[in-house]
Amino acid sequence: MKRAIMRNVQNFIFLLFTFASGVFYFCFYLSAIALGLALSFTVVGIPLLTNVLRTSQNFVQYERIQTKIYTDISIEPLAARQRAKGNQWMQAKTELTDSKNWISVYWLMQKFVIGISCLVIGVLIYIAPVLFAFVPLLYSYTEINFMGIAVDSELKALLLMSLGFILMIGCSKLGNILVQLIGGYTRLMFKAIRG
Repeated sequence: MKRAIMRNVQNFIFLLFTFASGVFYFCFYLSAIALGLALSFTVVGIPLLTNVLRTSQNFVQYERIQTKIYTDISIEPLAARQRAKGNQWMQAKTELTDSKNWISVYWLMQKFVIGISCLVIGVLIYIAPVLFAFVPLLYSYTEINFMGIAVDSELKALLLMSLGFILMIGCSKLGNILVQLIGGYTRLMFKAIRG
């Protein structure tokens, strides 16, 4: 029992991390690439784009480690890349024309949609059943409605609590499946980057 509870907590934390990292990647790359492109006519824009694209490999490796910790899905790390030789403009040309950088950015930015889905589903399958379990303690102090039915008696509160316990059991399996799907997404991301 304790192991199942810890697994559910770990799955919920992973879903929250997926949401947070998806929002971060989307905001970071959208603003940095837009700023880099807008400033590309100056001396600042191209080095900014170069340095932003260099971060993509670090973030991809972070996703691999996070997936291993929370889902126990092992993914081979990407080979370490060496910086291009030459002056700053030759390095910038190499980074900007490397398709692996752009593929990494594309896959990382897609985590925004996955992250929002994870937040919504995580709240529905992990938080809502726990709240249902506390309805008998709360219904006399606050007005509670469930699907248009007012919970105003002890019987209705106990029915909602029992529904919460049933959902806890069923949603636990659903949460495990969702976490494995997200781990599979990371595996697909690595397969796409490797080519």
